[in-house]
Amino acid sequence: MLIIMKKSAGEEALVKIKEYLINRNFDIHQSTGANRTIIGVIGDTDSIDQHEVEQMPGVLQVVRISREE
Repeated sequence: MLIIMKKSAGEEALVKIKEYLINRNFDIHQSTGANRTIIGVIGDTDSIDQHEVEQMPGVLQVVRISREE
């Protein structure tokens, strides 16, 4: 799963989303570019409520990455 943050997302929004994920035992990888920050979520993300994450402050888009079967 990828969480794409808005360009205007502040540090507080990043901290909250990372705490949300870490408290649910996911590993994360943050990639910060000139215009966007992307958080890669590592683990079985089926238990994450995508709609809930999309409503969090600073989140632009949530992209699920489907598994190859």
